[in-house]
Amino acid sequence: MKKVLIVHYSQTGQLSDIVEAIAAPLRANADIAVDSVAIRPLTAYPFPWPFWRFFNTFPETVYEQADPIEPPAIDPDADYDLVILAYQVWFLSPSLPTIAFLESDAAKRVLKDKPVITVIGCRNMWLMAQEVMKEKLKALGARLIDNVVLTDSAHSAFTFVSTPAWMLTGKRGPFLNGLIPAAGILPHDIEGCARFGVAIADQLPNRPAGADNPMLSGLGAVKVNKDLIDSEKIAKRSFKLWGALLRALGPPSSFFRQLVLFLYVIFLIVLILTVVPLTAILKKLLSPLTRAAVARQRAYFAAPSGE
Repeated sequence: MKKVLIVHYSQTGQLSDIVEAIAAPLRANADIAVDSVAIRPLTAYPFPWPFWRFFNTFPETVYEQADPIEPPAIDPDADYDLVILAYQVWFLSPSLPTIAFLESDAAKRVLKDKPVITVIGCRNMWLMAQEVMKEKLKALGARLIDNVVLTDSAHSAFTFVSTPAWMLTGKRGPFLNGLIPAAGILPHDIEGCARFGVAIADQLPNRPAGADNPMLSGLGAVKVNKDLIDSEKIAKRSFKLWGALLRALGPPSSFFRQLVLFLYVIFLIVLILTVVPLTAILKKLLSPLTRAAVARQRAYFAAPSGE
């Protein structure tokens, strides 16, 4: 019998629904045993987020300074054939509870030499977070064999309003009498994740130990938005600079840190409203000259599962 471990942290519950959609076909297979472990911070992160608490979490997230979590309920002697690691994206980085798990002794034991499938649920930007995840998994000796990404299908102009509203109020919408769609991943997209569970359940029982080839190729596990590649890179560098400054000013409760944080929030809004769309326009204008380079980038970020 093959053994699968699913590790996840879901603040809103959306990622838990995604995980369950993937896990159901695995549990239905008599040749597969599934253990599911939720990451639990010692001090829970609030949902909905208080406004300043949300933004004050940003510097520590970018610099991967995670608060402690409860010891994951994972048998240290268990030998899993596959690990599915599902995570949210916070400020273009894996969420702090996910980082805390990756730095735990449990992760060092359970991920070494194991094939891993990552599962991401987010608004629309995930490329830089997955780059961090790749580095963490490599350092732990794990082998990334697939990646599944689900994003909000609404236009980014709508999600710019709906996602923060959901995070800060707990209300998903729709907003403005339906003009702005409800925030989050569509229910039928979540239900569609069952196809990944079916593919894994079909292949895993007969999969040779040590195999590294993807199991989810051709299933549309990933879609790379080429217009956001450069925007993510620019935003990541900006986050690192501002994050370093804010951390240098003191802990989250520091007066000077909160003062500069106010300026950062204004800067971030301006960045999203100006640099992101301008970068997208510039990419379109230069697309005849950059088509080959963009195609290489899309293939890189879509790996290992592919678009």
